[in-house]
Amino acid sequence: MASAISANKAELLAIANAVASEKMIDKAIVIEAMEEAIQKSARNRYGAENDIRAKLDPQTGDLRLWRVVEVVEEVEDYFKQIDLEAAKKLDAEAKLGDFIVDPLPPVDLGRIDAQSAKQVIFQKVRDAERERQYEEFKDRAGEVITGVIKSVEFGHVIVNLGRAEGVIRRDQQIPREAARVGERVRALITKVERNNRGQQIFLSRAHPEFMKKLFAQEVPEIYDGIIEIKAAARDPGSRAKIGVISRDSSIDPVGACVGMKGSRVQAVVQELQGEKIDIIPWSEDTATFVVNALQPATVSRVVLDEDEGRIEVVVPDDQLSLAIGRRGQNVRLASQLTGHQIDIMTEEEASEKRQKEFAERSKMFEEELDVDETLSQLLVAEGFAELDEVAYVELDELASIEGFDEELAEELQSRALEAIERHEEAARTERRELGVDDALAEIPHLTEQMLVTLGKAGIKTLDDLADLATDELIAKKREAPRRRNNADGPPTRRPAAREQDKGGVLGEYGLSEEQGNEIIMAARAHWFEDEEPAPAPAAEEAVTEEAADADSEQ
Repeated sequence: MASAISANKAELLAIANAVASEKMIDKAIVIEAMEEAIQKSARNRYGAENDIRAKLDPQTGDLRLWRVVEVVEEVEDYFKQIDLEAAKKLDAEAKLGDFIVDPLPPVDLGRIDAQSAKQVIFQKVRDAERERQYEEFKDRAGEVITGVIKSVEFGHVIVNLGRAEGVIRRDQQIPREAARVGERVRALITKVERNNRGQQIFLSRAHPEFMKKLFAQEVPEIYDGIIEIKAAARDPGSRAKIGVISRDSSIDPVGACVGMKGSRVQAVVQELQGEKIDIIPWSEDTATFVVNALQPATVSRVVLDEDEGRIEVVVPDDQLSLAIGRRGQNVRLASQLTGHQIDIMTEEEASEKRQKEFAERSKMFEEELDVDETLSQLLVAEGFAELDEVAYVELDELASIEGFDEELAEELQSRALEAIERHEEAARTERRELGVDDALAEIPHLTEQMLVTLGKAGIKTLDDLADLATDELIAKKREAPRRRNNADGPPTRRPAAREQDKGGVLGEYGLSEEQGNEIIMAARAHWFEDEEPAPAPAAEEAVTEEAADADSEQ
């Protein structure tokens, strides 16, 4: 490229064409880079203060070099200005204020100037090449692409994609998969970023979407949209699950994905280095889908907790290890696939849990309502779990319980209301001892017990509460999923310190987002009450003055 500046016309155009073709960029960009390099070198020769321009004709290769100067009455800057008399010699029609062209002879670049020009051209071409690559790949996220492994650097695989390079980071590779330079590899484009060093194309072989795209390539029904993969979860290199559904009732989605003698699924398995794939029929019914997702284990019962977003699954004792899977893999993938937290327990554990809950609720009713054990157990057996449910349920529903009458129902509701009031009063006393302002008690949806919780968290004034975001107030706290250390050991939970989400201050009370917003807005209302009222309109002031004048005249 160094010889390009001093070459003849034909050589200049040949070099421009060759570079544009090799880098797959517009020839005009290469011509522009050459012009910029010549301008820079000419300024070094004639002086950097000069406004020097260069023009290379892309058709003929003719090179013109000139200096732009302003016509002035008295010259102050001899590099950029010229007087009228001298300007007339260059352009007979020149007048004051005009900018005219002062032609310059072509420069013969030395070795240093030629090297500098070469760097300018290379940088310009590199920038254009990066921009071209970014524009080509920026809308291709989610596409599977094939490339050749160029190198492995610090565990990251650099892939030659033909017109660009991509990188498969270590955490996006299939574990224990050997990456050999020169081998062809398929991967998913996850994102394309532009940074100071150019574009960066991130690839993945571990993403669940990569597996879905591979199935779309192997199963025509998925490509045509007859079968849809509704959900996918992977433990890369080990095991995966996909939930599929068919738009055509005559086509079995699982059978179509498996293929004749497993040919279709095996093609995907081979690409994923032997990753075992469970193909599961997807269902809108959450319980049914959870049962399917835990295959090959047999499920006895599913209990949904919509408020907490948890699912309790009861399995026979001999199915426990199978349901949990090695190192909890089966239940973990099922949880990812369904989007719900799944707790696995045996029939015995479920029975123990029910008995414990029954005993605790019975004891609570017995103490709070001052009733005997039989009556409290009867309430629990009918589905009552909280004092609020007894206090505010329809009287007829309570009286319809076998062995109850209207008089007993009224008495139970009265005692439940009294118990609630006792708790409120105790909480009110504790709240005041914590120093929580009474103003907070006026805010809708906040109970005295909630105010105690706020006080313990250091939120004691309207301003303290108003400074919170809704999520900081009501976000639910989610514990880590139930797991087992081994197939035969007792079920354990992760320590509380390792909870997945910190949760909001009042997360335990099950407030809705709408209620949370109302609480925050009510706490902020006093901010706007301090604003000064707008001044009275001028018309009203005039009327007031006229009335005052009339009164004085009378």
